Amino acid sequence: MTEVTFREAIHQALTEALGDDDRVFLLGEDIAAAGGAFKVTDGLMQRFGSDRVRDTPISEQAIIGTAIGAALKGLRPVAELMFADFTGVCFDQIANQLAKYRYMTGGQAGVPVTIRMANGAGGGFGAQHSQTVENWFLNVPGLKIAVPGSPADAYDLMLASIHDEDPVLFFEHKSMMNLKGALAPDREPASLGRAAIVRPGSDVTVVATQLMRVRAEQAATVLADEGVSMELIDPRTLIPLDVATVGTSLEQTGRLLIVQESPFGGSWGATMIAALMLDRFELLDAPPAIVCGDDTPIPYAGVLEEAWLPTVDRIVTAVRELMRR
Repeated sequence: MTEVTFREAIHQALTEALGDDDRVFLLGEDIAAAGGAFKVTDGLMQRFGSDRVRDTPISEQAIIGTAIGAALKGLRPVAELMFADFTGVCFDQIANQLAKYRYMTGGQAGVPVTIRMANGAGGGFGAQHSQTVENWFLNVPGLKIAVPGSPADAYDLMLASIHDEDPVLFFEHKSMMNLKGALAPDREPASLGRAAIVRPGSDVTVVATQLMRVRAEQAATVLADEGVSMELIDPRTLIPLDVATVGTSLEQTGRLLIVQESPFGGSWGATMIAALMLDRFELLDAPPAIVCGDDTPIPYAGVLEEAWLPTVDRIVTAVRELMRR
């Protein structure tokens, strides 16, 4: 059993992928000699060379365009966009090119591209560098979306993303880079589209990703002292979204709470609730609830940013209210 940080887990997965497959290469801004803005790729250029770990100009369009072309020629690029918010600059290439190649060629051309991005609030990066933009891509068929919430999942999902034959958007939460967790050598590898039951419980089902998963785990400890048994589920991927595992949990608990960092509208949490209301409505003993970010830009000031983010107290309060219904 090895304990690693979230950052180290991704670094370890990239090291393994580069060592196992000569088709894998990394590209992005300052990822080579500088080791990346969050030091995830530190030392990889020195180990694998500048052909396999490549610095690029400050151009998200160039990064994604190069990755698409390389994948079409048989390589397996792992592209880094320094901040997830910068996908707005290359949205057309991701949504209209990368996501559609397999479909528009009748399956003749695959684009196994993994795009790594730092997402999420809590680091004081301001409104344009702190968003959970994975929700922007929920309505783009052809993409897969990975949102690891632990070091073990970061390692497993990174390898699963690189090995996948379709494009994967891989989001790494900035506020979790130093989060520590166990990396067991004999664990079952994660697969894209399969949720994890982080903590079993019988009274209420809570579904959360990334930083909200961490805070929901803390909330579960508080609630356990009050006699409330909370089942915590981490979807791990948003496309595919494992609604079935949540439905199975609701067969026992009958109550559902979604915890997400982003605003409600157009989000994965809203999608989860809609899917369960359509197909498993009879399982619910109370209306589903959601704890989420406010419908505003993310503030820069630390005290305001923390007020914007869902807290452990808000999660505990929401569960208590749900249990009273």
